[in-house]
Amino acid sequence: MATCIILISIMQIKYKKMFKKYIKNLSYLFMVVFFISCSSFTPYKVPVLQGNLFEEKDIDKLSEGLTMDQVQFILGTALIKDPFHSQRWDYYYSVKVGTEILSERKISILFNENNLVDSWTIEEIDITD
Repeated sequence: MATCIILISIMQIKYKKMFKKYIKNLSYLFMVVFFISCSSFTPYKVPVLQGNLFEEKDIDKLSEGLTMDQVQFILGTALIKDPFHSQRWDYYYSVKVGTEILSERKISILFNENNLVDSWTIEEIDITD
């Protein structure tokens, strides 16, 4: 009977060591998987739209002779109304994701002395990184 108890206690010790080794290896595996997974993912970067968004169809609606109110209806309120150049409105927009700027555009509308559209220029701002 004493030998049975000794054998059972030896087997318990042996299985405890195996179990501890198994848990230790499993915890190492979890740590490695955790660190690898965290380094491969980047946080979601929200697209930031700034300024007045205008599309080609909006620009196609522009024509010489439109009033300031008509231009404001088509493109919205100008981003820049310079008090020193009251006959010029500037519209600008950019699309940025994280630190990367995807696109930038600028349109300047010039009005004549009767506050009617005289001309406009469109700039695609070159984005080179």
